[in-house]
Amino acid sequence: MSEHVATIEWRRDGQTFSDNQYARAHDWRFDGGAVVRGSPAPSSVPAPMSDPSAVDPEEALVAAVSSCHMLFFLAFARKDGLVVDRYRDEAWGLLARDDRGRMSITTVTLRPAVDFEGAAPDAAALEALHHRAHEACYIANSIRAAVTVEPR
Repeated sequence: MSEHVATIEWRRDGQTFSDNQYARAHDWRFDGGAVVRGSPAPSSVPAPMSDPSAVDPEEALVAAVSSCHMLFFLAFARKDGLVVDRYRDEAWGLLARDDRGRMSITTVTLRPAVDFEGAAPDAAALEALHHRAHEACYIANSIRAAVTVEPR
């Protein structure tokens, strides 16, 4: 068991609040000192009330699933004696109405492309590595969305 903390801070900074035209950009602060600019997705809240250059919660969730899967994949590949040179995932998430009629990330698709030093594992071994990573991923185990892995 472990605890994880993030501090989320937004400030009005003198903006009028009652007209609903206030900026929603905010900061995410993490225990290691990283600060990430957060904002609603421009598709939800138009700019300038959102910050298109910031990370929105929906894409952060997709990135968290992808990152978790990758970290387990790398660990399992190493344990199997493989050397990974590069791992790149163009992860995708769909925000839609779920079976309860609520807006949620209903699907996350991971599309990892992995380069290995030396001979790459065959398709079955690669699929098994991704399956093990998916089964172990804390984040995928924590969400309701269907998570699909489509290795490249």
